[in-house]
Amino acid sequence: MKAFITGGAGFIGSHLVDTLLKNNYSVTVYDNLSSGDKSFIQHHLKQKEFTFIHADLLNLKRVTKELQGHDVVFHLAANPHVRLGETQTDLDLNQGIVATYNLLEAMRQNDIKKILFSSSSVVYGETTEPSLPETYGPTLPISLYGAGKLGAEGLISAFCGTFDFQTWMYRFANVVGARGTHGVIVDFIKKLRKNPHELEILGDGKQCKPYLYVSDCVDGILFGYTHSNQKMNLFNLSCDTTTTVTRIAEMVTEEMGLTNVSFKYTGGVRGWKGDVPRFQLDAEKMKKLGWKATLTSDETVRKAIRDVLNANL
Repeated sequence: MKAFITGGAGFIGSHLVDTLLKNNYSVTVYDNLSSGDKSFIQHHLKQKEFTFIHADLLNLKRVTKELQGHDVVFHLAANPHVRLGETQTDLDLNQGIVATYNLLEAMRQNDIKKILFSSSSVVYGETTEPSLPETYGPTLPISLYGAGKLGAEGLISAFCGTFDFQTWMYRFANVVGARGTHGVIVDFIKKLRKNPHELEILGDGKQCKPYLYVSDCVDGILFGYTHSNQKMNLFNLSCDTTTTVTRIAEMVTEEMGLTNVSFKYTGGVRGWKGDVPRFQLDAEKMKKLGWKATLTSDETVRKAIRDVLNANL
């Protein structure tokens, strides 16, 4: 089986590469390295069954050429920084929607029908529901990042309906772990290394979300792919528990061996514009297939903190 992975040098993508190669796939990584890191896949560069292509999905001619001969596409390439939409308003349009269109059109021209897509919980927007199933609607994202993910979902759905594609789309919880380069855990560690006595926390610290460990995420992606065979396969990928931002701050200080750290909250219910302060995903569909996250949200966060500290970011 020959897999084409966009964003394969990124955080989640590089872990997916590791797993697919172990499972005897032939893997091509297509990545512009705007947020990925070649060092994450360095250990594969000399392998016979691995190819790395440094290129951008906005180059339709190039991606069409490089896709030839592949069996399945894993589409993980995207802008990973939700907050950048505040200042770069066309970023998620280009890196999310236009890039996805180009990939789908390249697949159509190469007669490749299968695509797995990394979407996000942010497509649901801000809701009052205690737990969100895949059928929740209307989906009204409050960030440009979320709009980009939802637009990409729409394009993939349309190509399935028009050109008989088959898709597996996953709405992720907050994915953290080894090789993570951004997010609340990384931010807190960097802040505390600068000032071990005081930690600025955006918002009120009561933001509460599910955190999924990266190996659970990759396992869930592949489990859904091999155990569900509908034309449109849409899944929430999450654990059943949540963690508050203040609890993350407490765990970071504990793991760094710091005491008497003063938490300084910036105020408000959200950390930044576009931040969804509280949500939980209903992952019952994946459970019915036979998959469940191995770690709770708190266990995930603590393990990810140790990963970041060990990586000395």
